[in-house]
Amino acid sequence: GRLEAVTQQMGYHPQYLDSFLKTQHYLMHMDGPLPFDCRHYIAIMAAARHQCRYLVNLHVLQFLRAGGDPQWLRGLEFIPPKLRNLNEINKILAHRPWLITKEHIEKLLKISEWSWSLAELVHAVVLLAHCHALASFVFGCGCEQDEGLGGRGSLKPLSLGNQCFCEATAGNSCSQELLRINRKRSLDSCMELDSLRERMQRIHVETEGRDEMRLLQQDQEEGEGQGAEVGVQGGTEHCSDPSAGLSPFADTDGEVTGATNLACYMQDPDFGYQDFARRDEDQTQVFRVQDYSWEDHGFSLVNRLYSDIGHLLDEKFRMVDGLQSSAMAKRQGCEPSVFKRGIWNYIHCMFGIRYDDYDYAEVNQLLERMLKVYIKTVTCYPEKTNSEMFDRFWKQFKHSEKVHVNLLILEARMQAELLYALQAITQYMI
Repeated sequence: GRLEAVTQQMGYHPQYLDSFLKTQHYLMHMDGPLPFDCRHYIAIMAAARHQCRYLVNLHVLQFLRAGGDPQWLRGLEFIPPKLRNLNEINKILAHRPWLITKEHIEKLLKISEWSWSLAELVHAVVLLAHCHALASFVFGCGCEQDEGLGGRGSLKPLSLGNQCFCEATAGNSCSQELLRINRKRSLDSCMELDSLRERMQRIHVETEGRDEMRLLQQDQEEGEGQGAEVGVQGGTEHCSDPSAGLSPFADTDGEVTGATNLACYMQDPDFGYQDFARRDEDQTQVFRVQDYSWEDHGFSLVNRLYSDIGHLLDEKFRMVDGLQSSAMAKRQGCEPSVFKRGIWNYIHCMFGIRYDDYDYAEVNQLLERMLKVYIKTVTCYPEKTNSEMFDRFWKQFKHSEKVHVNLLILEARMQAELLYALQAITQYMI
């Protein structure tokens, strides 16, 4: 249950990595409104919307380590209705966040046996937005892995001579966190693997007798049908086979195998991003930051309902804005802040968020076509991203600069989702 491939890529910008790790740790492991197993299951639901096996597998393991019920890993049909009711808002936030309304919020908060509290819902919304945006980073930087948890990433990891990553970052505050994670690695594997095997075996015993060869053949056929693009069309029906969501076996290296069919973690898999410009004009208006912004509205609301998370998110937004990108900007003949704002506003524009004080003609001047295609793909349908796209877009970019662009995508996308969700919550409250 580690984010090693992600931290290696973010390690090109250690200050940001430190801020990211603090937020990730707070969301998943510190005191908050949601139980720990539910947090990881929500992360599974969020990552599955983009078929991000890297994150799904990671949170499957952490879900079990948090004492989660293995039965839930069979799919949405096997989880409590309260969690399952989150599916609609998960789907909308992941693909078309401008469609979220106060009615969606009211439906989850209404008085019933399975109602959410306002604090729980805010925690869930932040988790969903965090994992959707992180999936974009995972695909954008090639961290998505093909072969379970021990699989290969498409890109070369950070290499600094003979030093390990933690030694290379000595002196940065993030290094202590990374050292702690790595030191726990062997201990976690030894002490918890037997327990994990036991829980996974329970699923195997209950599903024993099923036609495993038929399932294997079905998975192979789905894989062949997906072709070169990663699973956008795969799994068009809700998973009805309770054993299809998980391979309950440990592989020969001792790692627990993760999800094999992500379709059982989502409903309506054909629902995806649609250009905001093509929306129903009568249904959705442009979101104007002058009317509802993170600084003036979102920050205070989220911090009031989920203590301190607002400060952590705000630090992360400011950190990515403060990263140096002078080389990128210099090649375009502009100031670093102008270049970064062009990327940020272009991403927000794709989600219908507009800044009245910005001239959008600048976007076409600052960003060449291949870069715009890359940004839109990673932002809106990251599962279609491949390592070749990362290598090809703006060859004159350094690797660290490409990672910087992906960090801008991560944070701009996350803020966009939060703005729509928090605005809907505000409208419900008033």
